[in-house]
Amino acid sequence: MKASLVASLRPTIQDVADEAGVSTGTVSRVLNGRSGVKAATRESVLRTVSRLEYRPDTAARQLSGRHPKRIGFHVSARSGRFSPFYMLFMQQLVAGFQEGGYRLEDLPSRPDGLPARLTDGMVLFGVHDDDARIPYLQDQGVPFVLEGHAPGARWVRADDYGGGRQATEHLLRLGHTDILHLSGDPSGQAAFDRLRGYRDALADAELSAPEPLAGGFTVLGAYRALRRALDNGRRFSAVFAASDEMAQGAVAALEDAGLGVPRDVSVVGFDDLPEFGEGLTTVRQDVGKVAEVAVTLLKEGLAGAPVRHEVIPVQLVVRGTTARRR
Repeated sequence: MKASLVASLRPTIQDVADEAGVSTGTVSRVLNGRSGVKAATRESVLRTVSRLEYRPDTAARQLSGRHPKRIGFHVSARSGRFSPFYMLFMQQLVAGFQEGGYRLEDLPSRPDGLPARLTDGMVLFGVHDDDARIPYLQDQGVPFVLEGHAPGARWVRADDYGGGRQATEHLLRLGHTDILHLSGDPSGQAAFDRLRGYRDALADAELSAPEPLAGGFTVLGAYRALRRALDNGRRFSAVFAASDEMAQGAVAALEDAGLGVPRDVSVVGFDDLPEFGEGLTTVRQDVGKVAEVAVTLLKEGLAGAPVRHEVIPVQLVVRGTTARRR
């Protein structure tokens, strides 16, 4: 049999990864004796290597550095894929990994919500506190970074808590005491942290925080929630919306109800997104910086660097939707 045909029949590192249910990066770390792989995963890979009689090709290994590493981008089922923030973050992420010669793959989900396949490294979007993807990837030995936060993991996030405080404190300084909050899914970390900042700012002012309205991080969701509140006789002088989309929905609902912004009700958003944030008093977060740091942290993980995280500062931007309480 010709050597070329023999070579074509040899099991590849991808065959080992598929059989063991891990990424090729995990197989490589096991074969090279690198840290960052759990003992059970290491044993499973070695058993698979033995069973398939896999033998690394020295020449191929020398050339392997020329091939781009596969980076998976996985979105939680609880997060929307078509929000302006998602689209902007994804755009910046693609640019960051392409510049470094990596190949970014948008990963589908299994029925249980976990990534459908494993890659050399992963970026997890839409993190929540009981996120099953975190222990799963830790067990598989796959380096990952969160757009969110979790103990013991690499992560980056905007200062959502601080932004919630800044928005609420701005309204308090303007004399508003009846401040309504439009929130997203409270199981999501960004929504919960912004809500927590709002509540703590009110508590420091010795004011109680009313239950937030569920706006779903959409213009329509916020519009409907606020119109229901107004129709039910709810009265307030200010609204802090946890996204610019919801702030725009709030402005539309107030104006349709005959209320002027900011003459009758002040409105603050969050994100300062292109188009949506224009004209709003809002909390600006640097989406590009969040994506840039996510790329850097994952590269560090792939290189075996120690785990670390970063919180990106936010900034209150005062425009035309807030005014002193009349």
